[in-house]
Amino acid sequence: MPHYHKLGEIPHKRHTQFRKPDGTLYSEQLFSTEGFSSHYSLLYHCHPPTEITKVDEPYSVAPRIAEEKMLKHRSFQGFNIAPAPDFLDSRKAVLVNNDCQVVLAAPQQSMQDYFYKNADADEMIFVHEGAGILHTQYGQLPFGYGDYLVIPRGTIYQLSFDNAQNRLFILESYSPIRFPKRYLSQYGQLMEHAPFCERDIRQPQNLQTIDQAGDFLIRIKKKGMMYPIHYAHHPFDVVGWDGCEYPFAFSIHDFEPITGRVHQPPPVHQTFEGNNFVVCSFCPRLFDYHPLSIPAPYNHSNIDSDELLYYVDGDFMSRKHVTRGMITLHPGGIPHGPHPGAVEKSIGARETKELAVMVDTFHPLQVTEAALAIEDQQYVMSWAE
Repeated sequence: MPHYHKLGEIPHKRHTQFRKPDGTLYSEQLFSTEGFSSHYSLLYHCHPPTEITKVDEPYSVAPRIAEEKMLKHRSFQGFNIAPAPDFLDSRKAVLVNNDCQVVLAAPQQSMQDYFYKNADADEMIFVHEGAGILHTQYGQLPFGYGDYLVIPRGTIYQLSFDNAQNRLFILESYSPIRFPKRYLSQYGQLMEHAPFCERDIRQPQNLQTIDQAGDFLIRIKKKGMMYPIHYAHHPFDVVGWDGCEYPFAFSIHDFEPITGRVHQPPPVHQTFEGNNFVVCSFCPRLFDYHPLSIPAPYNHSNIDSDELLYYVDGDFMSRKHVTRGMITLHPGGIPHGPHPGAVEKSIGARETKELAVMVDTFHPLQVTEAALAIEDQQYVMSWAE
C-alpha cells in the first residue's frame, strides 16, 4: 500500500548475485502478503531466514466466544482490561468475526526475549497511551500517542516501550489493510481530495543489521495457535531491502477532517479499509455552518454493518457518560443515534474536540468472554434516560 521505499545496501538488479565482503552470497527473500500478484519487498539477509533449530509445543490463543448471535446495543470499558507485563499475554480479543478481530492490550514491558509474527492477519495497532519503537527487519518506527502502526502479516517484530503505561487498540485483519480506493489515483497516489497524503505516512528508518548466531525465538500466530519456533540467527540480519510492502505509521492527528454546511456522513472520516470492514478517524473539527444545521448525528440504521466506536479523548456531544477507552457496539438491524437531549444541546456549537476510532464491519461481530467481563450492562437502556 505505501509507495516504493528502500533502505541499506541492495544489488543493482533483483535476483542476481549480491556478495558479502568475504565473497559469500547474501540471502535474498521475497516478502508479499498475496503471493506473487500484489505488493512485495525484497530483503537481503546475512543468513538464510529458514534455519530452524527447534520447535516448541504450540498452544491455543483463540478467543473464547461467549455470544455468537446477538441484537443489542453494547458498551465495554476498555481500560478495565487488566495490564499485563508481557505484550502477547496482554492482548485480549473482545469482538471477532471471520474478517477481523478487535483486540485490547495494556502491556507493561517491552518484548525482549522473543520476536512475534502474525502469520494470519495484518495488524493495525492504534496507540492510545504510551510511546516507544517498533523494531522490524525493515528498520525502526518510533511511535507515540495517536499513531496507527500498520504491520503486514508475516512481519517479524518487537515492540519496545518507554514506560509501563501503555494502552493499545488493535485490529487484526485477515485481508490486507489498505487506503480507501476512492482516495487513490489509477497509479496508487493519494489524490487531492484525500484527507491525508504521502507526506503523512512515516516509513521505517534506521536500519540496523544484527548479524548474530544463537537461539532466537519467534512466536508465530497461525489459525488461533501460537507456534514457538527457534532460529539459528537473529531475524534482523537484513543489510538492505526495497519494495512496497512494509510496516508504516500514520498519526490520527495528521488526519484532515472533511466538513460541510450540514452534517457529513461517516465515510468522510474513512482512513483504512479491508475486506468487509472500514476504519474511520473522528478528529477535532469545526461543525456544520448552515444557519439551521444540527451538529449532532442523526438517527441511522445499520442494516448492513455493525458499528464499533472506540473513544480516545475529548467531549462527545452525542453520547452520555463517555470514558476514555470505552467501546460502543451498535449491531446491524436496529437504529441508533444521539442520546436524549443531545440534539438540542448540540445546536449552536461551533466545534468538537472529540477523538475516536470507528470500525464498521459488514458481517456481525461476536462477543468474547473477555468482552463480557468489561461490559456496561446498562448501556442498552441509555436512550430511555
